[in-house]
Amino acid sequence: MNEGGGGADASTSASTGAGGSEPTGKFVGNITTSGAVRDGFAKYWNQITPENEGKWGSVESSRGNKNWSSLDRTYKYAQDNKIIFKHHVFVWGSQQPSWVGSLSPDEQKKAVRSWMEEFCKRYPDTKYIDVVNEPPPHTTPSYTAGLGGNGASGWDWIVNAFKWAREFCPNAKLILNDYNNIEYENEHRHFKDIAKKVIDAGAPVDALGAQAHDAFKINTNTVKGYIDSLAELGKPVYITEYDIGETNDSRQKQIMEEQFTMFWNHPKIPGITLWGYIVGKTWRNGTGLQQENGTMRPAMQWLMDFLDRGG
Repeated sequence: MNEGGGGADASTSASTGAGGSEPTGKFVGNITTSGAVRDGFAKYWNQITPENEGKWGSVESSRGNKNWSSLDRTYKYAQDNKIIFKHHVFVWGSQQPSWVGSLSPDEQKKAVRSWMEEFCKRYPDTKYIDVVNEPPPHTTPSYTAGLGGNGASGWDWIVNAFKWAREFCPNAKLILNDYNNIEYENEHRHFKDIAKKVIDAGAPVDALGAQAHDAFKINTNTVKGYIDSLAELGKPVYITEYDIGETNDSRQKQIMEEQFTMFWNHPKIPGITLWGYIVGKTWRNGTGLQQENGTMRPAMQWLMDFLDRGG
């Protein structure tokens, strides 16, 4: 076990109470692979996020016809294996249904609320939800009018999305998620400003999410400084989509050791989700950690040793 290592606490299951209470142990999770859960997933990870199957555009590509089959399988796997199910995502300006933008604001509101309500009834043990993902300028949903538009806060549509998520999923921890918010100064400041405004306006934001896709390019102390800054808002910070786009095994392992150890030991980070692990099946080149045949790249082997998991 390396310094700051995982041990039994690393695999402690998390639980949430009303309003999304803190987990009982730090989790380290991953995502589905090509729309499915790979055999042996729970040997390595104690939290699962659907990569694409949970996006509104995937579930309801045709209005009123929701296909839950892929999500059902992932949720059942989480339940059967007693690992945490995290949902990605409720409101996002990408991979959204093509039909929703042409509706009236009132019909948009009904559609969004229906989407959230049906999800929460179907998956009541969901522990975490990325409620709003990649707010402007990164993406802008076509249905912000139905969520309340800009309003007095400038971000009322985000405030309402969180209020509705809390209404329907009262026991889940609700996350405002974005990329580049712990890597680059201007984007960090912008995200922090949005987060403060929606929290001040009454949005029940339980936590902030940092995708951290570019963190591997940035000095680890700089990344830590931005995490510390986000935590000043009084919310925990989840690493929600971490990956290391490095084809050189030694360099990938070095970055994993440095940055993951920092994440693990940071008191304001209750959980880390890596964004894919099978070589050739991840969204970015070089981010895979394990070959199709099960052979681990050195970064994955180090991580499993660090966590005392099935290496």
